[in-house]
Amino acid sequence: MYLFAIDPHASSHLSICPLKSLGFHFCPGCGLGQSISLFLHGYINESLHCHPLGIPALGVIFWRVVQLIRLSILRYKYILIGG
Repeated sequence: MYLFAIDPHASSHLSICPLKSLGFHFCPGCGLGQSISLFLHGYINESLHCHPLGIPALGVIFWRVVQLIRLSILRYKYILIGG
């Protein structure tokens, strides 16, 4: 939700990248959040330019959230049955 709420074109964002904090200028993961934010705002070409794995990463995140919700529902049903 945070990535959808922020302005994807703002120049400064919160960064928790450990490599960036250590002074490295290249990180293979940097730009994923920016790419996802751009995609969520409808800037598909800019998203792909920012990081080509941003859109697939969003798909993996969405798939994992769905799986966790399904697992949670199954556990809740199991508890209700008395297992």
